Amino acid sequence: MTKLNCAATNCIYNDDRLCCKGDIQVEGKDAMTSNGTCCASFRDSKNVSGKNSAMEPKGEIQIDCKACHCMYNDDCKCTAGQIGIGGSMACDCQETECMTFCCK
Repeated sequence: MTKLNCAATNCIYNDDRLCCKGDIQVEGKDAMTSNGTCCASFRDSKNVSGKNSAMEPKGEIQIDCKACHCMYNDDCKCTAGQIGIGGSMACDCQETECMTFCCK
């Protein structure tokens, strides 16, 4: 499991920079830099009636990763001890990014 610090505060799953979803999907199959990645699990809280109150925020979560050029990607799983998701003003997933991405 990976520690997550998420700056995408407009996401329905974000609770004080932690994620309530339980797992996230990082996209960026052809990414060579972090801005070529995104959190595909991002959902804009403005497009839903309320925050997800059914789940507790988790400090460590499972991260499925499609960024095959990242040194932390091992068989589509993130092996970094901790990552950051950027996108403090994000309104859709394309405005987020994995700040920990490091090209092999």
